Amino acid sequence: MIRDIPTSSAVVSNETPTLTKAELAELLFDNVGLNKREAKDMVEAFFEVIRDALESGDSVKLSGFGNFQLRDKPQRPGRNPKTGEAIPIAARRVVTFHASQKLKALVENGAEASFAR
Repeated sequence: MIRDIPTSSAVVSNETPTLTKAELAELLFDNVGLNKREAKDMVEAFFEVIRDALESGDSVKLSGFGNFQLRDKPQRPGRNPKTGEAIPIAARRVVTFHASQKLKALVENGAEASFAR
């Protein structure tokens, strides 16, 4: 199981660390045995499949991990915080993520959860 996720920054900060595509490819290279080019191509293909599906209006289900879904949000009233002026916020389509029950259990129970693959 992969536990140590490399971080790009040597400086410790309060920000959530970002796992880059290059770091994912490096993990595939180190742990799966793919060469660096294959690992990079696999990461790119993975994100391209998700991106293309969402762009086409389809949901994406990653078994045991979660679902990426599209949601249409209607126009709603907003307010400029400086002036208090009412400003309409345009209708838009957003991507949402819903964690699977397995992922929720793992997060909630930590090492105690059984995370079947």
